[in-house]
Amino acid sequence: MALIPSLPDRSFLADVFQKFPQTLKPLLEYHDILLRGDSPLSIAEREIVAAYVSGLNACNYCFGAHKALAAAYDVEPELFDQLMNDVEGADIDEKLKPILRYVRKLTQTPSKMTQADADAVIAAGWDDQAIFDAVSVCALFNFMNRIIEGTGVEPQTEEERPSKEALKDRSYMDWGRSIGVIK
Repeated sequence: MALIPSLPDRSFLADVFQKFPQTLKPLLEYHDILLRGDSPLSIAEREIVAAYVSGLNACNYCFGAHKALAAAYDVEPELFDQLMNDVEGADIDEKLKPILRYVRKLTQTPSKMTQADADAVIAAGWDDQAIFDAVSVCALFNFMNRIIEGTGVEPQTEEERPSKEALKDRSYMDWGRSIGVIK
């Protein structure tokens, strides 16, 4: 249910951005740079981080959307149930686990981050850019989760979501164009 009276009762993210388009272009440009640009983290790994952070925040919209985006990059949807229950026991590359521990702590207790947290990521073979990219994806999805939850955006059903192929080939700016907000 929409929390802003001028939005439809069942609001989607497109409804929010069509109603309040002022900051959408730089936000979607940032999404494209961060989530699709060059990074030591693959696109799939960044989508895993986005979905994981959203799951930690219980943001069903972003959790479902980024789980679907990760699937477009060949990540098995079942992985997310494993991650939400136990990162350590999840069937995922061991190298990614310190990043997931890092973003979990950053999401849940940001003022408690320590050098040891970063050192664990470095010890797994990641560089400074990977840490910064993970932190940035974490921050972006904490931000987006609050936009979603604060406006009352509803998750899409499986039937309402674009196909895996369409998700893989579409940039965030393309999505903004498709909803008529970006020229």
